[in-house]
This record gives sequence, C-alpha cells and structure tokens, in this order.
Amino acid sequence: MISFISVAFIPLLICFFLIYGTCKRVPVYETFTQGAKEGFEISVRIIPYLVAMMVAVGMFRASGAIDLLAKWANPFLTWLGIPADLLPLAIVRSLSGSGARGIFAEIAATHGADNPITKTAAVMLGSSETTFYVLSVYFGSVGITKFRHAVSAGIIADLAGIIIALIVSKIAFY
Repeated sequence: MISFISVAFIPLLICFFLIYGTCKRVPVYETFTQGAKEGFEISVRIIPYLVAMMVAVGMFRASGAIDLLAKWANPFLTWLGIPADLLPLAIVRSLSGSGARGIFAEIAATHGADNPITKTAAVMLGSSETTFYVLSVYFGSVGITKFRHAVSAGIIADLAGIIIALIVSKIAFY
C-alpha cells in the first residue's frame, strides 16, 4: 500500500491542482507558464551568487585550510571526546550542502557505514543548515545587502544543531 501511495502521490497531486484550478476558472496553463518564466528569471539572477559561493568553498577545501584546522584542533577535540574527522563537516556544512555531502562521503568511505563516527556525521549533516549559502544566494538574488541579525542567528542555529547532534549521537551510538 505504501509503495502504491508513494508512486501515485505526485501524479494525483498534479491532477488535483489541474482540476481545482479549472473549477476555480483559473487559466491553468497560462498560470503555469508564467510561473515557469518567473522561476527561470530567478534562476538567472541566482547564478552569479551560486558560482561565487561554489568557487569560495572549492578554494577553501583545496587550500588545505580545513585539514590544517582539524590537525590544530585535534588535541582539544580529543579532550572533548569529539572525533577530529567531524570538524571539516561542521565547518563546511554552513557553507555548502554539496561540499558537506562530499565530506560525509569521505567519512563514510574511510570509516564504514556502521561506524559511530559515520553515524554522527549523518546526524550532523541533517542537524544544520547551509547558512552562508542561503544568505549569499537567496538574499543576493532579491537584492538584500544588509543581513542584520541573519548571520548571527544562522551561526547560532548551526552551532546548536551540531552540539545537539554530537550529544544525541554520543548517547545513541557510543
């Protein structure tokens, strides 16, 4: 039954919107094409910010700064009981989702899927947001230049998510 629902849900949802729009006398096709046009225009506005963010994250990873920081922080992290392999993920996650998934893939390949470090990395990946990506791409695409408290709120939320992920993982996996 669940398999049927998961396969049929999207087509049924599309049919529902088409029937509902027709009943409300909305020009469904014209509205759809207008929305697609606006979506394309937004995509074009986002591209420069997206490219800039991807280049910055790529340079940060390729420079070796993350590995150097992980080596430097290793004694402190060991004292706290946090594997140093998780530090690059914690840093990159707020910058780039795809970069964080790449680091997670490296952790999983190195340690294996059933390792507590990999499980902790998975929880961390799902417990934080790509704060700087959101700020640069989404805010930039609509012309917001003064972030005000968005940066500090995002960083605090990311830190809280990572800390809670570490605590919950320590209880569940170690």
